[in-house]
Amino acid sequence: MLRTIFEFGPFAINSYGVMLALAFFAAIWYVHRRAQAENLAFDQMLNVAYILIFGGVIGGRLSYVLMHLSDFADDPLSSINPFQGDQFGISGLNLYGGVILAVLGMLIYVRIKKLPLLAVGDLFAPALGLGIGIGRIGCFLNGCCFGTPTDLPWSILYPANSMPYYVYGNQAIHPAQLYTAAYGWLLFFALLWLLKRKKFDGQVMALYFMFEAVFRYLIEYVRYYETEMRFDLLGMEPTYNQIISILFLLTGLIIYWRCPRRMHRDPVAEIE
Repeated sequence: MLRTIFEFGPFAINSYGVMLALAFFAAIWYVHRRAQAENLAFDQMLNVAYILIFGGVIGGRLSYVLMHLSDFADDPLSSINPFQGDQFGISGLNLYGGVILAVLGMLIYVRIKKLPLLAVGDLFAPALGLGIGIGRIGCFLNGCCFGTPTDLPWSILYPANSMPYYVYGNQAIHPAQLYTAAYGWLLFFALLWLLKRKKFDGQVMALYFMFEAVFRYLIEYVRYYETEMRFDLLGMEPTYNQIISILFLLTGLIIYWRCPRRMHRDPVAEIE
């Protein structure tokens, strides 16, 4: 655990914020390389990247705050204030809340600019994996998004001043953040490989939705969640993320099934 990386006088730079920034810069670097390779206008792709980045942060923070309203009841401004004591930065983001708002923003921009939605979605899908791979390392260093107790040989212990210790004490837990980081890197390289070999526009984006849905549904079983993130459903207690995962899977399946059919009927109409 390494929550603080840099200190400047009374302020400290949080490791999570640093890794999040690195994820953003890496995603922009990737978009620049892929836009050149596919002869797409980098300025427009950069605008899409900014929409995904800021939409992801705003949506992730908004959904987190909505699910933890009681934590901000006494001080609502703390939900957006980056100066928290001697720390600089905002901790607490919900991944799927960010993904949903970011995708909606991208859809609006692409429609306004009349860009090929499916081709743009394919290009950006690997970048999402790259962001997960880098960002979750920040979660590991920060001590958030941690796992549940386990006896596996690669289990980890967090120090006494951490949230995992507050919840589980001196119990070894799953390094759930590292599981997700490893998955993010595998997703990035797999989708990048598929991007160069795709058979139709929308294929890579559809596979992203399906891969993400399956992994996220399963990782929830070894990750700790507050009661606010769970609800009762026919005697079960799924997380909100698991329900969204099911919707992601259905979205991916629909895209994968419909796109080849539509392009076979009218490729020009599909691009429009």
